[in-house]
Amino acid sequence: MDQRFDVTERFADGAQYIAGRLRQGSSESTHQVVDPATGEQVFSYRLAGAADVDAAVAAAEAAFPAWAGATPGERSDALHRFAAVLTERADDLAYAESLQCGKPIKLSTEFDVPGSIDNTSFFAGAARQLEGKAAGEYSGDHTSYIRREPIGVIGSIAPWNYPLQMAAWKVLPAIAAGNTIVLKPAELTPLTSLMFAQAATEAGLPDGVVNVVSGTGPEAGEWLVSHPAVAMTSFTGSTAVGKRVAELATSTVKRIHLELGGKAPFVVFDDADLEAAAHGAVAGALINSGQDCTAATRAYVQRPLYDAFVAAVADLMASVRLGDPFDPHTDLGPLVSHAQRDRVAGFVDRARGYATVVTGGDAPGGDLAKGAYYRPTLIAGAPQDSEIVQSEIFGPVLAVLPFDGDDEGIALANDTPYGLAASAWSRDVYRTGRASRELRAGCVWINDHIPIISEMPHGGVRASGFGKDMSAYSFEEYTQVKHVMFDNTAVVRKDWHRTVFGDRQT
Repeated sequence: MDQRFDVTERFADGAQYIAGRLRQGSSESTHQVVDPATGEQVFSYRLAGAADVDAAVAAAEAAFPAWAGATPGERSDALHRFAAVLTERADDLAYAESLQCGKPIKLSTEFDVPGSIDNTSFFAGAARQLEGKAAGEYSGDHTSYIRREPIGVIGSIAPWNYPLQMAAWKVLPAIAAGNTIVLKPAELTPLTSLMFAQAATEAGLPDGVVNVVSGTGPEAGEWLVSHPAVAMTSFTGSTAVGKRVAELATSTVKRIHLELGGKAPFVVFDDADLEAAAHGAVAGALINSGQDCTAATRAYVQRPLYDAFVAAVADLMASVRLGDPFDPHTDLGPLVSHAQRDRVAGFVDRARGYATVVTGGDAPGGDLAKGAYYRPTLIAGAPQDSEIVQSEIFGPVLAVLPFDGDDEGIALANDTPYGLAASAWSRDVYRTGRASRELRAGCVWINDHIPIISEMPHGGVRASGFGKDMSAYSFEEYTQVKHVMFDNTAVVRKDWHRTVFGDRQT
């Protein structure tokens, strides 16, 4: 393994980042960060307790007036410096991300880290583009204009599947708009969130603008969401936990942004490029070991292509190279933990009773037996209402089902509670146009699946939540719109006053 730095030494002062410095957690409990490729502990830290959340929120409150009062240009300059520091730290960030998550290093170096740096550069520019409706005399006697103002202290909770990117998605639009933030990463994977916050300080962002509390959901997360001084909460994670977050947040009338689970359909019409669709399905299903809420999980293939598609995907999955995440030739690393691996295996084992496991469906032995590995798995013949088709698995598992007419294909694709992402595969522009309109998802790809870009929004509908990450649309989540109205007449007694007292003036 490429030991770029000793994690214990790097975070010897603790895994809480409050007011510009690391500190120990106040909880009596500790947590171990485990390398899922080996099962070995790489770091142990004291978890955050309520006192740490209080301290982080207080630091964010103290930093808010000056940061909110900075000009857009000043915030933009700080974010440009932030992007430069992240670029300098790119190798360390990629190493830490692969270490704590088990991601293949080629995914960390070519996707997670450059994507996060690009997000930072994008929001450095977007900070200067907080626009509203043009000023005008809409009533005739008044001039109205719109102000976009920051909300205050944001309390955000990020998941373990993309710790660095999710830190970026939470932090960047919030601070670009002038808010300050307290981020709670998943306790499994705090390392790159802490490094991200440290880079913000190194770039010259004021202490307290970006804070990190590393703790559990029940102890640190619930208090962060419930905290009376937190004005908004943004959560990415499962739909079940999202419901709990919503309950807590609404008790104090907070703004809420939820990016929740997904069960993305992959719809292949009979005129699709079969080879392209098969390659797209394997890449879309296996990215990050399938631990991606937009991963292709349900392939619906029109019957003339169905058998050939199943054979092509099975062949490609069998060629995927499992191995050490730090080997540049590794295609698929372990899942984030042995518990997650066992959860995925449970779904597949139960599916054997009603479907066919075409390939995969087990954990490898040999040198990989100690890690949380699971082979790429293709399942055929599952009923539409079965668990493997309806539930979010979050692993390298793809279920494939046939359909006949276009109406049926789109109906089946929409037949889950989720609505985060989908894709449609066809050479017919009218077919794909219809699919883009009728597939109920926040993102629909045509003849591709997975790519994201900083300029475009990410977010779902239905049980996948609401609100947007990335893009200028994310400012809708992190700003409040204020209408300012000026009287232009200098008239003491307005005509409308008679509706309250007196008569019309003559």
